[in-house]
Amino acid sequence: MAGVLHPQLLLLSRQYCRVFSVINSHIHTSSGLAAKDHYKVLVLGGGSGGITMAARLKRKVGAENVAIVEPSETHYYQPIWTLVGAGAKTVASSARSTASVIPSGVTWVKSKVAEFDPENNSIHTNSGKKISYDYLIVALGLELHFEKIKGLPEAFEHPKIGSNYSVKTVEKTWDALRNFKEGNALFTLPNTPIKCGGAPQKIMYLSDTYLRKTGKRSKANIIFNTSLPVLFGVKKYADALWEIVKKRDLNVNLRQNLIEVRADQQEAVFENLDKPGETEVFKYEMIHVTPPMGPPTALKGSSLEDAAGWLDVNKYNLQHNTYANVFGIGDCTNLPTSKTAAAVAAQSGVLDRTISRVLKKQTPDKAYDGYTSCPLVTSYNTVILAEFDYDSQPLETFPVDQSKESRVMYHMKADVMPHLYWHGLLKGIWGGPGPYRTIMHLGMK
Repeated sequence: MAGVLHPQLLLLSRQYCRVFSVINSHIHTSSGLAAKDHYKVLVLGGGSGGITMAARLKRKVGAENVAIVEPSETHYYQPIWTLVGAGAKTVASSARSTASVIPSGVTWVKSKVAEFDPENNSIHTNSGKKISYDYLIVALGLELHFEKIKGLPEAFEHPKIGSNYSVKTVEKTWDALRNFKEGNALFTLPNTPIKCGGAPQKIMYLSDTYLRKTGKRSKANIIFNTSLPVLFGVKKYADALWEIVKKRDLNVNLRQNLIEVRADQQEAVFENLDKPGETEVFKYEMIHVTPPMGPPTALKGSSLEDAAGWLDVNKYNLQHNTYANVFGIGDCTNLPTSKTAAAVAAQSGVLDRTISRVLKKQTPDKAYDGYTSCPLVTSYNTVILAEFDYDSQPLETFPVDQSKESRVMYHMKADVMPHLYWHGLLKGIWGGPGPYRTIMHLGMK
């Protein structure tokens, strides 16, 4: 029949289209074939903040005018690592190739940022390449510093120790938990800003649940040693968590900072931050380490950093406080809120508006309220969904008491949020739950 392809020709046509699509994608995202020396918008970092902003800016200025500088071949959805460490998800489920998440047509410069030169609107990569820009978005995340704890990272060569904060060590957490026999199960939180401030205790609750299910809980002494003076920074949720701690017979020691791991002896040394110099040694059968964290090394010594080394931006519009054509998003900034993917989503909508206004030579007019979210996983089927603002006041999306453990919220954490991340946030079309919160609360905060 006229106009109908033979089945074999149709199959070949589809295969050709798929091959052409792959080749076309490679050309537009490879550092070698498409890289230029100048871009209207240069994005530093291919994490959640960098990818979502590249997707948003591509729609404003054209893909050919946007580039991302990112050295990693793989992009990870890190929030799911809490469940990986507890054996409920796999590392593979958290990973996709960087090439697959970079917006089509946007140039991928596969390098590290080595130096900033904001006076001349340019940066240098570790390969020696100079790239200039009209507008710069810094989304470099933060860095883990296991080495600041004596005995690390070499202690990870031993069993019974893991960390959900690195792809290299998250599966070691699960190994330590499932091989637990008898003794102390230790969980730590360092004396530095960290990403996802609730994660260090989420794995404690999951471990407690696992040990109960496997009949080992009576042989376990579960201990959470945190450098903070509180269990959680928002009182409403802290009160709920303290109730869980008491009900499950968990031990929480405040102002205790991990300073050394002696893996060969299965010992961890903590310093009392209220009595500097005073230390205590804990034996362990398993230990989950949350490492100290800090700002990106590339920012150090540049005129973009604040006194503590973080990117110095306006807390409301995310524009740099010195350079009007520089912006920041996510963990690398000095925004006084919890560093989470949920915060990045909310920030992306505000930053989108800020840059739109700046492109039109107008004054930014939208303010970020500090919204962030921490799904506090309390078992393999329950979550306390903490949402709050700059003032550590609850800013809840749903018209229910979110300080209560919820099976529905667990489903959101485990199944809905990953989908929203890959297909919403990274596509530049999810800017947080703000509009839905307004609807659900009938316009009231």
